[in-house]
Amino acid sequence: MTEKNIELLAPAGSYETMQAAIAAGADAVYIGGQLFGARAYADNPDDNMLLDAIDYVHLRGKKLYLTVNTLLKDSEIEEQLYAYLEPLYKQGLDAVIVQDLGVMKFIQEHFPLLPIHASTQMTITGRRGAKFLEEQKNVTRVVTARELSLDEIRDIRANSSLEIESFIHGALCYSYSGQCLFSSMVGGRSGNRGRCAQPCRMVYKDSDGKNGYFISPKDLCTVEILPEIIKSGVTSLKIEGRMKKPEYTAGVVSIYRKYLDLYLTKGEKGYFVSQKDKQILLDLFNRGGFTAGYYLKHNGQDMMFTEGKDSEEKGRNEELFAKIRSKYIDVPQEKMQITGEAYVYVGQPVSMRVQFKGYDVSVEGEVVQPAQNQPMTVEKIEKQLNKLGATEFAWQEMPQVFTDDASFVSVTELNNLRRTAIDRLREEILREYRRDICSTETDVALTAVSPADRPHGKYPLYAYVEDTSILEMLVLEFADYDGFYLDTAALSREDILKGISLCKSAGKKIYIAMPHIFRKKAAEQFDNMYKDIVAAEPTGFLVRNLENLIYLTERGNKLPILQDYTMYAYNKEAREVLDRYNTDGYVLPVELNFRELCELGAENGILIAYGRIPMMISAQCVTKTTKGICTGKTGVHEQLTDRMNNVFPIKRYCNVCYNKIYNCKPLSLLTMTKEINLLSPAGIRLDFTTETINEAREVSRKFVNVFVHGASDEKELADFTRGHFKRGIG
Repeated sequence: MTEKNIELLAPAGSYETMQAAIAAGADAVYIGGQLFGARAYADNPDDNMLLDAIDYVHLRGKKLYLTVNTLLKDSEIEEQLYAYLEPLYKQGLDAVIVQDLGVMKFIQEHFPLLPIHASTQMTITGRRGAKFLEEQKNVTRVVTARELSLDEIRDIRANSSLEIESFIHGALCYSYSGQCLFSSMVGGRSGNRGRCAQPCRMVYKDSDGKNGYFISPKDLCTVEILPEIIKSGVTSLKIEGRMKKPEYTAGVVSIYRKYLDLYLTKGEKGYFVSQKDKQILLDLFNRGGFTAGYYLKHNGQDMMFTEGKDSEEKGRNEELFAKIRSKYIDVPQEKMQITGEAYVYVGQPVSMRVQFKGYDVSVEGEVVQPAQNQPMTVEKIEKQLNKLGATEFAWQEMPQVFTDDASFVSVTELNNLRRTAIDRLREEILREYRRDICSTETDVALTAVSPADRPHGKYPLYAYVEDTSILEMLVLEFADYDGFYLDTAALSREDILKGISLCKSAGKKIYIAMPHIFRKKAAEQFDNMYKDIVAAEPTGFLVRNLENLIYLTERGNKLPILQDYTMYAYNKEAREVLDRYNTDGYVLPVELNFRELCELGAENGILIAYGRIPMMISAQCVTKTTKGICTGKTGVHEQLTDRMNNVFPIKRYCNVCYNKIYNCKPLSLLTMTKEINLLSPAGIRLDFTTETINEAREVSRKFVNVFVHGASDEKELADFTRGHFKRGIG
């Protein structure tokens, strides 16, 4: 896209909202159906309405993108995905927005002409993630992480041919999208499955006992910096809000349409946003005001909505909503202006020609007979041809009628002629969007593995460590550990090298864990230690994201790669995509239950059996939000307490500038030996992130006794959670 073809992309949580968005000036809408969308609680249209919606936007020269931006289980890919997408694909769906690499692969194979947009849920934070996507067939667009700066978007633009879609207005998640398990772990409603319960919008007590909305960002509003966003290389301007009402969507779209057009016609020098329009956006919805988000800053106290109520709770501007409704919603939809002509001559078929933009359709009816009494007048013919009724079309001017003034043609025949011409025009416009199916369903089936058929035995035991004192204790006191993972985001270069040496001296495997978020600062920090790490000859690397993966590929890495659970291989299709890289195995997903893990297959997977699961990974800093300071010191220095008195420790990773909010209770599968033996993973992993040395020692003792020495009398931890191992997610 060029600057002249910048797309304004609107949310549509319902058919009515889709119509309102188009009426207000959107170039495209993104909408979910009944399955697999990241807003499962929106008023998503059913399959037939989706088919109608595709035609609706196409007849108006607009586009519709379908959200399939959740993680899918094997059974869903096998039993539902093909049947769900096939009619939409044939109807002419413009693109599908995807988070799951397995869904991406499935679409590539079965719907080869369908463009794929990589969802913000993929957590693409730089040019390396974009490069990974460029290597995948049919992927035409990347939806960037909301946290990216304009400079980072410019870097993607300079190094990628993909279209760039970025958010310009609406709610901001506290966590990097795709990296939030808070709703999932606490309430069983997974954001990765479209069922987020929004725990970030609740009141918490901070470390000083003060109550506030400490992890609730203000809504994004970028209308004042729109030219800068466009100049950075963004080609699709995305408005958030599929859970919002049609009035909200139409109102926001109309404001951004106005200012996008202003910029495109008058340029940056003529760009000015009125106070009145800024107030309209505030009145539509806000949480204690707006923020320009992360485009111009990494984080900040002023980006957070820590006190008070949002505009809906305070009471919305009913007069504004009524005005929007009367202008864009409770009025007939704008008709497409057509021209035409009709020919009525004795002895010739009655005929009609209709034109719309580049489309030109002609139809014929019965042979015209001579009039027995009064011939059919031009006025009578025009009257019948003018009756376009509920169609999408209106005459730009009355169709020209050519007649010999001696003819008779029945009203019924004229009505049929008009209907046939309009139907044919409609078909002609939509024809270019229709597709034939190029693949069948026959090879979709996946093979489930019965857990009873799996062997079991002694398990290799690994520990993930973020503290060198804990690492040293584990190496010296527990000979039964097979290996360790060291986190470069939490440790210095010197600590990493010391840890590698310690593990190798003890004959243990040692994997170097790369940062969870691999933006510029993290990449530079890792780059400074990469050569020394490779020279120290660790066993391999633990990668957390696509950026990590491509970084190692670019550096010509020869060491084995282990893929962490944040790579989200929920199904065999995704597993196949990631296995194309130099992989030494993977860590099993933490949101699948026991049976689903069995179906996925765990023989090459490491099972996390202990540890506080990160609930959120955020570019924000709770210390900066609550105290207004940046200490630059990595460690657990804050906590949040919810209304149920659950305490969530927060760890700062200042080397790479992100926070992790950890679960209030550690995961423990200590007494689940029967299920784990049936699952038979390639190894067991214990995660030590917020623990003291003594806590790590006691946990290690228990797990070594059970999973290495086969003890059956070890008691479970005092306060723990099974996570999703038993309950799973919907």
